[in-house]
Amino acid sequence: MLKLRENNMTKTMSGAKMVVQALIDQGVDTVFGYPGGAVLPIYDEILQQMSIRQFLVRHEQGAVHAAEGYARSTGKPGVVLVTSGPGATNAVTGLTDALMDSIPLVVLTGQVPTFMIGSDAFQEADTVGITRPCTKHNWLVKDTNDLATTLHTAFHVATAGRPGPVLVDIPKDVQFADGIYQGPAKMKSHYQPQVKGDIDAITQLVLAMETAKKPIFYTGGGVVNSGPVASKLLRELVAATNFPITSTLMGLGSYPAKGDNWLGMLGMHGLYEANMAMHDCDLMINIGARFDDRITGRLDAFSPDSIKAHIDIDKSYINKIIRVDIPIVGDVAHVLEDILKVWKARGRKTNSEGVKEWWSEIDAWRKIRCLDYKPGTKTIKPQYALERLEALTKDHDRYITTEVGQHQMWAAQYLGFNDPNRWMTSGGLGTMGYGFPASIGVQVAHPDSLVINVAGEASWLMNMQEMGTAMQYGLPVKQFILNNERLGMVRQWQELLHGERYSQSWSESLPDFVKLAEAFGAKGILCSDPADLDDAIIEMLAYDGPVIFDCLVEKHENCFPMIPSGKAHNEMLLGDFAIKGAIDAAGSVLV
Repeated sequence: MLKLRENNMTKTMSGAKMVVQALIDQGVDTVFGYPGGAVLPIYDEILQQMSIRQFLVRHEQGAVHAAEGYARSTGKPGVVLVTSGPGATNAVTGLTDALMDSIPLVVLTGQVPTFMIGSDAFQEADTVGITRPCTKHNWLVKDTNDLATTLHTAFHVATAGRPGPVLVDIPKDVQFADGIYQGPAKMKSHYQPQVKGDIDAITQLVLAMETAKKPIFYTGGGVVNSGPVASKLLRELVAATNFPITSTLMGLGSYPAKGDNWLGMLGMHGLYEANMAMHDCDLMINIGARFDDRITGRLDAFSPDSIKAHIDIDKSYINKIIRVDIPIVGDVAHVLEDILKVWKARGRKTNSEGVKEWWSEIDAWRKIRCLDYKPGTKTIKPQYALERLEALTKDHDRYITTEVGQHQMWAAQYLGFNDPNRWMTSGGLGTMGYGFPASIGVQVAHPDSLVINVAGEASWLMNMQEMGTAMQYGLPVKQFILNNERLGMVRQWQELLHGERYSQSWSESLPDFVKLAEAFGAKGILCSDPADLDDAIIEMLAYDGPVIFDCLVEKHENCFPMIPSGKAHNEMLLGDFAIKGAIDAAGSVLV
């Protein structure tokens, strides 16, 4: 029974009830999880309320990826509830994935009672120790009176500054014991990241923008994470300056793919014009990207003649990989707002003649048409499959998730994203098995939207058990599997590096995906003929329920264009003709 103290609005309640109340007070309406002995008191409280929906996944890894999909597509933190021991350790991959890609998550784990910690009790693990390297912060709560404050702090830390996953480990006796609950309004945190950029540095950047002959905006996931205002301001700045813009894998959608200034994705499998522009530019404006190795290629040859500016809310990433000339620490939206203010106040100047000539160079690179491919007449080319998927779904209210591999890169190349939060993929960690549970989280958040997971057959099988989740909750997610019966990216690297010796990269025993779908109670579709592809996709879209679409594609198609490992941006492979010997010994260690 709750006791209310009118003077300070505090409540006395059990730790388990505190958890549920804190989630409600934080505006949480969705939790992904899996019950177990150490969290039964919390699950009992969840059963007795109507504000929060708990989605029972089939594996704790699936719970975290589903929460990532929910968070990435909504901008709100995803919430996970799992038990101690294996429940917590199964969440580690998802936590690391979220940390690498800056996804806000609050993961709640059960723990053995405080008096049994360290005794090797049943389903005990040092969860805080295990997850310290793969969370933004974590806590072990030993006193019920500290629980509410810790939970509210966890949400603040997960969402403030550079977003990321946090974990709260809650022993079972803390869940049973009574304590004083305080709402989030009474919570104060010392964690207050810098959001406003240094105005002198911003002015320095504007001065560089006024004179640059070959400028480029290089954008990343930080734009998406900053929120819709950041994307709006970015679009305004691009339109006003007429500078070209490219993006990392995680930043797709922050500037529209149909925009006039869009160069496409850059990086290892980025577009030729984007990578050549990055190499030859004289002013690079990095907005919310990490300078990771899939983007930079060979560090000493990365955009060698440019002035480099870097806008990032995480100070630790400034000058971590690439030395920059104009560092700006702050939230993307705040910094872009100030850039526009200063630039407008100084007269909206750019080197228009220089920029015009720069666009002429870029247009020449565009004429290379790096995404062209030789169509198949008897077999479906994966590029063609995604071209048709784009054509038939682009006018829908659409969200796309992917697994990891060749299909992921083809999806980034051939699908167009005109808004942020519409593209969910595993960038930094490259987690196979991510896409299916992520699509479930997206569909939960957007029940009336079209959610498609573009997958490879091998990656999809890693978390195929979540078909049970999709069916249980009536989530009409579409699983669009590009089935080449290969670990496609592994096979491609073996062709490049190991003399076409395909060690363990052929999927020699695959299920009948149509029968598998039917076994779960879903719809299965098989397509192997290019002439039938459109009708099959339309059939998938028309079905009001989960679909597994088995699209049999060319088995040994390689993903191009490509920057070979250890090479510069201007040393791209544009087709199979140049693949042999393209990567030297130094580059092979970077794969």
